[in-house]
Amino acid sequence: MRVLIAGISSPVGRHVAEILVRHHHEVVGVDRRPWPDARPEIRVHPVDIRKRQAEEVFRTFRPEVVIHMATVTHLERSTHERYRINLHGTRSVFDACARHGAERAVFVGRHTLYGAAPDAPLYHREDSPPMASTTFPELADLVAADLYASQALWRQPALDTVVLRIVYQLGPTSVGTLPSYLRGPRVPTVLGFDPLFQFMHERDMARAVAQAATHPGLRGVFNVAGPRPMPLSDLIRGVGRRRVPVPEPVLGGLLGRFGLPRLPRGAIEHLKHPVVVDDAAFREATGFSAHYDGPETMEAFARAHPV
Repeated sequence: MRVLIAGISSPVGRHVAEILVRHHHEVVGVDRRPWPDARPEIRVHPVDIRKRQAEEVFRTFRPEVVIHMATVTHLERSTHERYRINLHGTRSVFDACARHGAERAVFVGRHTLYGAAPDAPLYHREDSPPMASTTFPELADLVAADLYASQALWRQPALDTVVLRIVYQLGPTSVGTLPSYLRGPRVPTVLGFDPLFQFMHERDMARAVAQAATHPGLRGVFNVAGPRPMPLSDLIRGVGRRRVPVPEPVLGGLLGRFGLPRLPRGAIEHLKHPVVVDDAAFREATGFSAHYDGPETMEAFARAHPV
């Protein structure tokens, strides 16, 4: 099977590519970031997915499956640039799929689009409304990209679209919101709150994406998770950090200072209320199960990022 991965140079993107190659699929990647030590079987094109050079990769490679992982977070880009990359990039990917005969597109999204709120259900199913933009404006572009990808299910009926809403990733090489929050020796929390957090090992995340790309007949929107959710206090302790409870009115002014992580104000809601997903539909459709449990995943992160 010919598979094109947009965002191949990310840690999870590299794992996905290597899994697919081991299973004898032909893999090509598109990413502005280099991957100098990629296996010889994996061809990486250092181009922007929104540019004409990426269209040429689609035209010449003619992928059967396209995996779109080329999105960024508030930690990596400004608001304007995020919209251009996340929403316009997603549109470019799906337009290219239509023009060049791709049979399946896998959009890798985030479970945080459901939003953290005191009246939210404990477990979000795939039909739960995406409410993150109301309390966390920095997620608005990712919510828009997810909804655009989901609309392809009826906008491009000939394309088997799979939208994955994956929980936080954690592991030895992981980057992103949760690893950045946990990286320092002291981790701030909101005084009086201890929400459930849901995460999975980055290698399990890669396995789920690869499985979604190759599982026969799969299409639709799916939550993806690994171990059972755990209280934030247990997660902080499990990665060898010290929890620092801070009153909510004070916390916003401390973020990014005194060695504390840099988080936007909207992220504080996620330190108060859980965002937990029901992943039964994906497990039933694909047979997926995580290889790493919670303690193993936390240990992998702690060992790679000692304090």
